[in-house]
This record gives sequence, C-alpha cells and structure tokens, in this order.
Amino acid sequence: MTQPDFIPEPYTSQIEKGSFKWSSPSNIALVKYWGKKEHQIPANPSISFTLDACRTTTLLSFEKKEASNGFSFEVFLEGDKKDDFKPKIETFFKRIEAYLPFLKEYHFTIDTSNSFPHSSGIASSASGMSALALCLMSIEKELVPEMNDEFFLQKASFLARLGSGSACRSLEGDLIVWGSHQEINGSSDLFGVKYPFEVHDNFKNYHDTILLVDKGEKQVSSTVGHNLMHDHPFAEQRFEQAHDNLSKLINVFKSGDIDEFIAIVESEALTLHAMMMTSMPYFILMKPNTLEIINKIWQFRKETGLHICFTLDAGANVHILHPENEAEAIFKFINTELVAYCQNGHYICDRIGFGAKQLPI
Repeated sequence: MTQPDFIPEPYTSQIEKGSFKWSSPSNIALVKYWGKKEHQIPANPSISFTLDACRTTTLLSFEKKEASNGFSFEVFLEGDKKDDFKPKIETFFKRIEAYLPFLKEYHFTIDTSNSFPHSSGIASSASGMSALALCLMSIEKELVPEMNDEFFLQKASFLARLGSGSACRSLEGDLIVWGSHQEINGSSDLFGVKYPFEVHDNFKNYHDTILLVDKGEKQVSSTVGHNLMHDHPFAEQRFEQAHDNLSKLINVFKSGDIDEFIAIVESEALTLHAMMMTSMPYFILMKPNTLEIINKIWQFRKETGLHICFTLDAGANVHILHPENEAEAIFKFINTELVAYCQNGHYICDRIGFGAKQLPI
C-alpha cells in the first residue's frame, strides 16, 4: 500500500449524523522509534507489545453542518471541555484531510477518557490518536459500505500515525511492527502490522507493571526530541542498531530465549536515553529514582534468576516486563522494594493486550 491508496473515491453513501465509540490501548516499544522524517515517517523500524489496561475511550459524535473552510469540533476530557487540546487535533485534521475529505462537512464532538490518570506520566497520545482515528474510520465505513475489515484497520493505523507516530501500533496486538524491515514482509513506514512470525509461549501473557516515578509533564516534547536526531552525531549507527535488534528478536521470539530478550530490551531503553543525552541541546529525562529502580532490578535478577527486566519511554517512568509464570514473586518484589521509589507510591499493573475494540453507544 502507498499513500495514494488511502485517498478515497467519491463517496457512494451519505450520513447526516451519528456517534461511534472506540477503546484503544497504549503500547510499549521493545525496539524504540526515535527520529522521524517528514510526514511522520520513522527513521527506523520499531516493535511493541500492545497493552491492555492502559486505554483511551473516545466517543465521537458528528452532525452535518453548512460548508466552510474550517474544521468544526469541540474536545472534552472526562466531561471537561479542553480547548488546549484543540491545536493538536487541528493539526491532525489538516494532515488527514486529503484521506478523509468529509472532515469539513461535519461538526464533531470528541469526548475522551483514559483508564489511567491524565497526569500519571503515561503518554496518552498513542491510545488517544488511535481511538480517534478508528472513530473517524467508522464514519468513512458508513460512506463506503463495501470497505473490508483489513483495509479499515490498515487505513486507521495510517491515519493514527499522522496524529502520533506510535499510535499506529495500538490498533491490534499483541506484537506490532512499524517501519520497513527487510526480514519482515509487509512491514511499512506508513502503518503498523501484526508481527507475522512464530512467538514462543514464553512471551504470551507477558506483564508490564508501570512504575510512576514522575507524573509531571516531560521536560521536552517528543516532537522536539525526534527532531534532534536530524543532526545527531550517532544517528546513523542508532538506526542501524534498531534494524539489527529487530532481526535478533525474530529468533528470540521463535526460540523463547528470555535472557537474550532482556539484553536487547534493556539495551534499547538505555540507548534511547543515551541519544537524548548526546543530542544538542542535550537533556536527561531519567530521575534519581529511575536509576535506583534499575539497579534494584539488576540486583534482584542476579540474586533470584527470575526474568524481570525494564524498559523506558522518553521519560522517567519504568516499565517492568516479566513472564506470567514468575508474576507472584516479582509482584512481591515490586511491592516491597520498588513502590517506595514511585511518586506517591503509584504504579499501574498491565499486561499484553490484543488491540482496540468498538464499544456500543
């Protein structure tokens, strides 16, 4: 599929008004996406676990309006009007108008809520933009009734990417690849695809416990951080490393080698932060408690032989990954040793999920 494939023919049906509701999860990258080209194209491929509990639910209501040159919409978060969200939605609509030409024909009410606190430090852009893209695609499905489910999801992922790059990995599960990779047929820079190869039982029902070290806003936006990769002295080596690590994970997932999985995932997390610390301007998003948690994890893993590991997003919070069959001992360790390093003792228990769901109105 190429970009022109997502530009629709003139619509064959009409719809005056209606509502659609979708719930879409967040995701956690194992091989990190950091650096992008024009039009939200990733500089390197990434692969992620789709999560289950950390979700955004969006109700999109729409009604025909008089033709105009502008977009017409209101945004609410858990019932409260959020005009400060409007610029991001406006930018999103401008990016996708060529692919959804009905956008200026309706007034939209976007009513969204998160299963996790908005101020928790968990990025809601992936879950939020994917949920909104799915609602918009539900409108287009009414206008193009013959659309099949495969194209529906592919285009929704394509649109979500234009709102937030990682959002294209939230529509399906449990492992999603985004970005062209020579060993993964069908992989694309334009949308996420389900990981197509064998996955060992060791990686089924994996857990992700998110330790909320810092619930404040990030020091630097993801957009600024990605842009700093353009002139980064180590950018090309990093992009090559991401391709290599994704290649290694193909065998890891097939063989069930959790030790190698841990080595790759932790290296990816630390590399992501190393790129931030060596950009110009440079910045450090880890906090002292982030490092305390990492060292505690390493010590506990050495002492017990349990397969606990961490990964990080572009922030201070720590995602603890571990297999289902070691959950009891690891949860005990988290509660007795790690919760003290969380802001107000807050953490979120999550696990692998299988993507977005349309909900009844």
